[in-house]
Amino acid sequence: MSSLKPILFCDFDGTLCNDRYWRSLLPAEHAKVQQLLFGTDKTIVSDWMRGKYTAEQVNEFVAREIGLPFEKLWSVFVQDCRTMKVSQPALEKLNTLRDQFTVVLLTGNMDSFSRFTVPALQLEKYFDLISNSYFEGKHKTDNSGELFVAYAQKIGVPLESCLLIDNSPRACAIFENLGGIAYLATPENDINYHLAQIQ
Repeated sequence: MSSLKPILFCDFDGTLCNDRYWRSLLPAEHAKVQQLLFGTDKTIVSDWMRGKYTAEQVNEFVAREIGLPFEKLWSVFVQDCRTMKVSQPALEKLNTLRDQFTVVLLTGNMDSFSRFTVPALQLEKYFDLISNSYFEGKHKTDNSGELFVAYAQKIGVPLESCLLIDNSPRACAIFENLGGIAYLATPENDINYHLAQIQ
């Protein structure tokens, strides 16, 4: 039996934070961005989250497609990245759980998360490790959850002893298939609810 601390994996978008990129645009402009990037074709977003595009390239594409000046769009984007609201009670609880767990923020995200959101919100103060799909080149659900396996091996603990809090049913199912214990974050049972169950 390993004497090392098991891992508590925690998701970001939809779990720790519900804010959207470009949310400070006018509602009609924001709707156009959402439809362009997150509508029926999410290829650009998925590729961006795997490190194939930079935030600048995506904002240039969006500016061109919806007819907004790049400088305006970029300014809103960066400011919105830096001012995302995160549950402070959840961060404090995660911080206290570091006595018992290696707490890992495992997020499917973009370069902008590491460049703007992490430093602005000082997220590195609350987590032992921060894993961003942009730099991993893969999502946590890719290849039957190989990222989870890789982190368990890196830390040197069995996945059976590890926990995941995530709002993605697919990520939770993959994690449980690997032997871990997953908590699905929902509007009714959010991250604070699940953290209260972990002693």
